[in-house]
Amino acid sequence: MEAKHRHRKRPCRVCGKWYAPNPRLGDRQQTCGVLACRQKWHARQCAKWNRKNRTYFKEIYLRGRLRSLGSDHPAQRTSSCSSWRINDPSRRSSPLNLPQEVIQEVIEVKALIIIEYIVRLLSRGVQEVMRTQLIETQKEIRKLPMWSISRGDSQKPP
Repeated sequence: MEAKHRHRKRPCRVCGKWYAPNPRLGDRQQTCGVLACRQKWHARQCAKWNRKNRTYFKEIYLRGRLRSLGSDHPAQRTSSCSSWRINDPSRRSSPLNLPQEVIQEVIEVKALIIIEYIVRLLSRGVQEVMRTQLIETQKEIRKLPMWSISRGDSQKPP
């Protein structure tokens, strides 16, 4: 066997143990080959891909909801949306919290689904901003001396 085909030992990316890579896999092998390490590496790579491709799943979700409705004909719309209404216990709660039966009489169901989807995205964005502001506020409060934060009944200023 030639020297250029030999692969040196290297550490597993999950457990850190040293292993000799399979010559057939070469540089593509990242783990020692133990099932648990392979599964953890696969989960990490899937999570990384999911973080990079968040919009992919959002588009699939929205398309699936719209396709599940079927056609837009008014006669078929009431029967196809009966499972979508708020009275259905299997359906998650709506972020709109409005009487959807009344809204569905005025707006088409597909338009209502798109509006609900946009409201969900906006509320998630607002929640993320509020979380970061809360964390920043907590950091600022920790910098203050305790006597300036307290109500004054149990601690006296220095």
